Formats: sequence, C-alpha cells, structure tokens
Amino acid sequence: MIFFHSNSPLIIKPTYPISWRSNCKQKTPVLIPTIKHFSCKFRKKKGLIQYKHNCIVIMACFSKMGNGCFRNKKEKTQAVASGLDVMNDAMVEAKLNPQHLVIMVNGLIGSASDWKFAANQFVKQLPDKVMVHCSQCNTANLTFDGVDLMGERLADEVSNVISCRPGFQKISFIAHSLGGLVSRYAIGKLYEPNETAYPSVAKKNCTEDIESFGRDCTGRIAGLEPMNFVTVATPHLGSRGHRQLPFLCGVLFLEKQASQTAHLIAGRSGKHLFLMDNNEAEPPLLVRMASDSYELKFISALRSFKRRVAYANVNYDHVVGWSTSSIRRLRELPKANLLAHDKKYPHIVHVTHETLDDVRLMPSYAENQTIDYEEEMIRGLTQVPWERVDVSFRKSRQKYIAHNTIQVKSYWLNSDGVDVIYHMIDNFLV
Repeated sequence: MIFFHSNSPLIIKPTYPISWRSNCKQKTPVLIPTIKHFSCKFRKKKGLIQYKHNCIVIMACFSKMGNGCFRNKKEKTQAVASGLDVMNDAMVEAKLNPQHLVIMVNGLIGSASDWKFAANQFVKQLPDKVMVHCSQCNTANLTFDGVDLMGERLADEVSNVISCRPGFQKISFIAHSLGGLVSRYAIGKLYEPNETAYPSVAKKNCTEDIESFGRDCTGRIAGLEPMNFVTVATPHLGSRGHRQLPFLCGVLFLEKQASQTAHLIAGRSGKHLFLMDNNEAEPPLLVRMASDSYELKFISALRSFKRRVAYANVNYDHVVGWSTSSIRRLRELPKANLLAHDKKYPHIVHVTHETLDDVRLMPSYAENQTIDYEEEMIRGLTQVPWERVDVSFRKSRQKYIAHNTIQVKSYWLNSDGVDVIYHMIDNFLV
C-alpha cells in the first residue's frame, strides 16, 4: 500500500499492480494495472523508493509535505511501513518462496538496518529455508510510543507480509532489546488457538493448569506454525530497580529518579519499562503481559513456539541488566566459576535448557501475602520453558558497547558478536 499527498505528482511506468490511497478517508484502495517499471518523484520533497520483490515502500517524512494522511505526529505513528526483505537470490530468480518467515525486530531508537548483518548470515546459511523480514514499522522516535502501540503496528506489519507472500508455513521472531517486549505483545495479538485439534484448550486459559493440558496448549501465530522466539538483551522484567539499568550502578536514589523521569526521555515506552503506567484499575503493562488475559493470550502465544530463547549480556551492558534479560532472580544468576568459554563460540559463557518437566505450577499465595511486580513477572514468564544463553564480552575491545555488539548492529563496530549470531543460526529450528 502506498500513501501519498494528493498534490504530489506520481509518475508510473507499467510494472506490477499497485494499490494506492490519495487520502485517509478512502477505505477502498484503487488498483493501478501496470507492465514494466515504476518510478516516483516528489516536486517539493525528495522521497526514497525502495523496491523489494514486488514491494514498494516510500521512506520519506510525509508529515513535511503538507496536509494529508501524515499531517500530524499522531497519525504518522499509525502508518505501517513494509520493512526490508532478505532472501536468497537464486530463490528470487526462480520465483520461489521459502516456507519459513523470520521476523527481526529492532530496539529503542533503532531501525531495520540494525539486523542487516544477522539477516544476511541467516539467508546465507539457510538459503532455501528462510526469508528474513526486518521490521520497519517502529523506528527512531516511533519507539517512544509505548510497547502496546508498537506491538499493534508490528502485528499489522507481520500480517501484511504474510498476505503479500502466500506460501509461508512457519514463523519465528528474533528481537533486540525493547523489540523483544514489542514482539511479545505482537504475538499476543496474532495468536490463534488451535480449536480444531484441541477445542477444549482453545476455550481455556493455558496458564491455569500446566500439568493437565500444558503440553497440548498449541496454536498458530498469524496462521503459521510458531518455531523460534528469540530475544537478545531484552528487559523482560522492565528497567525498574534491582540494578536492571546497570549504568545507574544500583544507587537507589538514581534508580528512583530514573523511574520518575523516564517518560520525559522515552515517552510511553519509558513509562512501560519503569512500570510507571499502573493505575487503580490494572497493573503495569509488562506485568499484564506475564499472564493470559481475556483478550490477549500472551503466555499461550509464547508456549506455542517450539523454542523460547533469551540471550543476555553477563556484563558491560549498561542499558539492560543480566537478570532482566535472562528472566532470573538475582540469586539465580550463575556464579563466576560456572562460566566457561566455548571454542566455537568464544563469547558464549553459559547455556541452560529448560524442559516442560522443569516448569512447575505457580505457587499459591496466602491471602495476606504480597509480591512485587518483578517477582510476579518472573513467575508468569517462567510458566513456559526457556533456553538461556549468557554472553560475555569481558575480554573484547568492544565490551563497553556490549548492548549493540551482541546483535552486531554494525559489523565495523560490533564484529566481536559474530559468534553469537552463528550460535543463533546453528541452533535455529527450521
């Protein structure tokens, strides 16, 4: 779908069918049949056209073009961009689509290019099996809009990708930092209980009784079979207190001030990260995302994946703490003498694999017993088994930017994280 200002000239040379809307009020898109090539120019502002396998995206600041669909910030944040598709050239030439769709999601103030290196490596190693889609719907200041709005945009983008490319059978998510929370919200929106195979399960809350039907609590994500859900340095427990924001050094006064001022820096996303969005009617969003609700089945969606993996920086990540990114209590973090280096993956220092047998029922609480938000989130998220991969760049010259190195955001600055990407690929279920 292409949105553009009604006064902007559009020059079209025939190619694939294109649908467009001249304004937001027109709900039914107009189809333009074409034959060969497509080009687009704006007289007032220069636009960037990106052509990706029959997908055309206008990456321009439409809000600067005058009155139209993007005339203010609020309307602009509701626009869904198409993102970047990475696929093997031979598959493109043969007009074949892989069966496995991999969605890569950026973090705070990020963009689709953050996953460029990883996406290329996935396609290089698994050329005929995967197509990688790097999400572009939440970039730059759009990442300040809050986990819920970002999650809805991501869900819409994933649905659009699947509808434009029929043939996918499987889906996986790989997300960095805040993108992991956004992905968890999105899969809650995209989750579809498997009512045909398990009609009784579809009507139940899968968090109610793990022993009785936890193994059968299956479903699909956007109509596809869920395979891998991978988070990289994601603050699953938020950034509030308990050294979850390492650069504050655990100073109670600084952590308190950060909680109160986070919204001034990161908008609604800051409120969500520091659990400051609670009210008398309901708890903070991240706490709600640690359980199934009537409308959104967050834990059921997580459980539907064959694997759930949390990559976490042990040290030198000044943005996301070790415990919040690995979904552990501080006392559960591995001791230094248990950390070992792998010759094949030199920066992978500890790996644990949970199974369904390791997952226990949530303990019952006494009526007068109260638990804090962090404990509530841990108990909720650990209802499903996780693989935890601990990463350390302690001996690396790039250790002070570990938060980006673990993702290889830029190969020239973060190349030491390459072994982490290869570890993801080698253990990826296709």
